[in-house]
Amino acid sequence: MTIQQIYDLALEMGMKADPRGIERVKKLLKQRKKDFEELPEKKKKLFDKEDLVNPYSDSRLLLGDSKTQVKRVLAGIDMESGEVVLADRLGEKGKKIDLIITHHPAGHSLASLHEVMELQVETFADAGVPVNVAHALFQERMGYVKRRFGPINHAQAVDVARILEIPFLALHTIWDNMGDHFMKQTLGGKFYDTVGEVFETINSIPEYIEAAKAKSGPAIIVGSEKSRAGKVVINFTGGTNPSKELYVELAKAGVGTLVEMHVPEEAMTELKKLHINVIDCGHMAADSIGANLFFDQLEKRGVEVVPVSGLVRIKRTKKSV
Repeated sequence: MTIQQIYDLALEMGMKADPRGIERVKKLLKQRKKDFEELPEKKKKLFDKEDLVNPYSDSRLLLGDSKTQVKRVLAGIDMESGEVVLADRLGEKGKKIDLIITHHPAGHSLASLHEVMELQVETFADAGVPVNVAHALFQERMGYVKRRFGPINHAQAVDVARILEIPFLALHTIWDNMGDHFMKQTLGGKFYDTVGEVFETINSIPEYIEAAKAKSGPAIIVGSEKSRAGKVVINFTGGTNPSKELYVELAKAGVGTLVEMHVPEEAMTELKKLHINVIDCGHMAADSIGANLFFDQLEKRGVEVVPVSGLVRIKRTKKSV
């Protein structure tokens, strides 16, 4: 496969799994094209044209020729400077790495992380939060995330990869969409009397079994196994966590149990006050689910995957996209 084919496959799978639905995503892209055409020429020069075909600004080819043939990838949850040097070192040992794939974004895909957060508006609306309220509160949260990530050194790992001439691809929301879809398929359509029943189902998933063995598996961080579950909501995608104000809206909407990849301490404190049960699935294992679904497809197409940096590699029955 070429890098472009890998990127296109990821984009296709991410859009199919988008909680907004493929038609809404296509409508979004159509509107972006219209907005771009209406921009003055000076602003068009500054516009990221990849936004016209890829709705996920945190998932980008950061470095490399898209026509490059790929036989082996080094992939992980956080691919930083050390992992880039590892890729180069593996090449010296006769195990050439043709492409690095990171889940957590780097470079300009990290600088634009806040842009994907609006995806969560639909998740909250589906949970019963008025869509206008969810939209307004996410606009505030997006501003905070933009300011938070703005000052950091986005390009550190990408600069190292540039010097070592190793292509670099980030797939963040794309994999999160796939993990979110998988969790909703696994947990959805069932009635759970207690949080313990939800927890038992989560702990049957191979990634979480492996994480539990390593002392980093799922945990009930608010409530207990005997707590009544109520309405169960899964939130695995959309850039990063919502604000505590948004969690308050979930309580108003009658949500009883929240299933997340990870929950900040300040949000957990608020959720306790609201009597919303919370299952923290464990960050690395949760991120690995979408990655594994994607890598099964890559391996089916003849690409070798070398997992590193927190990726809990689990292979499933391979199905065509």
